[in-house]
Amino acid sequence: MATHLFSRTPLFLALSLVVPSLVCAQQPSSESTDHGEAHEIDRIVVTASPLRQSADDLSQPVEVLSGEALDEAMSTTLGETLTKLPGVQSSNFGAGVGRPVIRGLDGARVGVLSGGLSNQDVSTISQDHATAIEPFLADQIEVLKGPATLLYGSGAIGGVVNVVDGRIAERPLDAAVRGRAEIRYGSVDDGRNAMLRIDASGADGAMALHADGVFRDQDDYDTPDGVQANSFVETRTGALGASLVGERGFVGVALSRYDHRYGNPGEPGDPDAGEAGVSLDMLQHRVELKAGLRQDFAIFDGLRIGYAHTDYEHTEFEGADIGTRFLSTADEGRLELTHRNFDAWSGAVGLQIGDRSFEAIGAEAFVPRTSTRGQGLFWIEQGRWGNVQIDLGARADRVRIDAVGMPKRDFSPLSLSAGVSWRVGDAWRLTANIDRAERAPAEEELFADGPHVATASYEIGDPTMREERANQVELGLHFNNGRFDVNASIYQNRFDGFVYLADTGEFTEPEPGEDPLPIRRWTQADAKFRGIEAEVIAHLHDGDGGNFDLRVFGDRVRAELDGGGNLPRIAPGRFGADLRWQADTWRASIGATRVMRQSDVAPDETSTDGYTLLDAHFAYRWSRDSFDWEVFVDGNNLGDAKARVHTSYLKDTVVLPGRNLALGVRLFF
Repeated sequence: MATHLFSRTPLFLALSLVVPSLVCAQQPSSESTDHGEAHEIDRIVVTASPLRQSADDLSQPVEVLSGEALDEAMSTTLGETLTKLPGVQSSNFGAGVGRPVIRGLDGARVGVLSGGLSNQDVSTISQDHATAIEPFLADQIEVLKGPATLLYGSGAIGGVVNVVDGRIAERPLDAAVRGRAEIRYGSVDDGRNAMLRIDASGADGAMALHADGVFRDQDDYDTPDGVQANSFVETRTGALGASLVGERGFVGVALSRYDHRYGNPGEPGDPDAGEAGVSLDMLQHRVELKAGLRQDFAIFDGLRIGYAHTDYEHTEFEGADIGTRFLSTADEGRLELTHRNFDAWSGAVGLQIGDRSFEAIGAEAFVPRTSTRGQGLFWIEQGRWGNVQIDLGARADRVRIDAVGMPKRDFSPLSLSAGVSWRVGDAWRLTANIDRAERAPAEEELFADGPHVATASYEIGDPTMREERANQVELGLHFNNGRFDVNASIYQNRFDGFVYLADTGEFTEPEPGEDPLPIRRWTQADAKFRGIEAEVIAHLHDGDGGNFDLRVFGDRVRAELDGGGNLPRIAPGRFGADLRWQADTWRASIGATRVMRQSDVAPDETSTDGYTLLDAHFAYRWSRDSFDWEVFVDGNNLGDAKARVHTSYLKDTVVLPGRNLALGVRLFF
């Protein structure tokens, strides 16, 4: 299937050009893009951008989590790992599930990428489906807030999260062997976690090899109300990669396996009656091929291609019995060409193509077997004149969705973007962005028709839906004078045909032994999102006793239908503060996050009380021979607060874990 899809495309032709170039040029490069090193955030290369710039060079708001900050934020799920970034929260369906929510948008509107290519799991189909991403193996995690449709298609109308894992090396390594390992224990769930990653190269540096793996066992976690039944998590994941790197490019392959089993705390069963709970067993196999060329040809000075084939399945067990199986097979290819500078302008053009087949088999097969094919062409351009920078871009897509027993649907999303960045003196930078983005509806939004246990409802799609359109305006302020780092944004996003799951007030006919289900319909209506987010870091002291930094952050989003009324399950506002101390071998921090009460609710939706989460981190690091060791203690929810996630369908029955102390050891070599 993959060969048939790509052999006639520019991706295949580009690969045939890159490989011979590498054979002729295998001299080590003096540059390095080691994502494993800790850097200042504004100096990290954002790999999600074809121009490979730092976050400070982009007019679009970007957050990058790496180094020690990533170590401290690391959690079982991707959403929980990112939840302290301004504008980013997490969905929740127990300890095993947490998808990023960006500025109140989630699901099919937030693209989750692995190394710049779509992850291709089925986490957007249902909130109880986990993302097939292992945060513990990330070198850095990049969050592009706001429409990222120009680069990654209609599935990124709300933003993108790109997990950089470094499995395919793009430049020679800076050491013959390097790696890291970690073991940790968590008190709240008797959690045992182990991680290992190794990168190695030959004497000439031309060949780079990679191996990684994670082992995780977490029991049902404790809460202020007792044990949260059926909240266990088990993960076994790993990958192998190999790359040929040279002065003028690279080519590499990576094979990965993700095996993730977890309980659904919304269906814990009844042990006293001999009724077992519902659990999900995910298995994903993935093959990635990537190549790049760094030399002038025609009007271009660089080429990158990527291809991924993904086989995914997960089975939902009712006790030991198979309930529903979800199967997905996907191929995706991506080509990026950067052109040489023309006066003040630099830029890139690209092609993205994909083919995905999805099928659900069993009692919860509420979406029919569906095939989705998409092609997209994009162009971005950046011009600089002194202290002024202008970013322009456009993308045209073609999406065909074919569901069994339903009429085929064709969509042609078109997205446009313009941004300006103006440096005022040495400390201030002002940004403004205008985006028009379009999204093709997802499978469940079009074709759902059946009971969906995760949402505790009978879902009905609308096969006549049109594209969802978003028009966003954003203003940003950035300040850095060595003593203070300030980043703030205010935005408004007007949706034409926003898609959401609405309560109808109706119920299904009751069946013997079963309660009637509320009927919910996927609906389109005009809507408006308004939000603000800010982060201030004050460098309080830098002296012999160490460095003291104070970080304060907050975010708030308001989402309403144009005709009046609130949209359901919108993330509440938050604010928080962290005080950090770091010396040569020691570091410690203490912080609190206040999540506000969410009372701006939709019809038939209940309010959610606010809560405060206290956390603290401590680490001591030392070196011996060529190894760096670190022992750490992480404390989460130290006040043992009862916390419910408003964006979750389970918020009335499931609370977040209570007080937790995690102890562990890290090794760097």
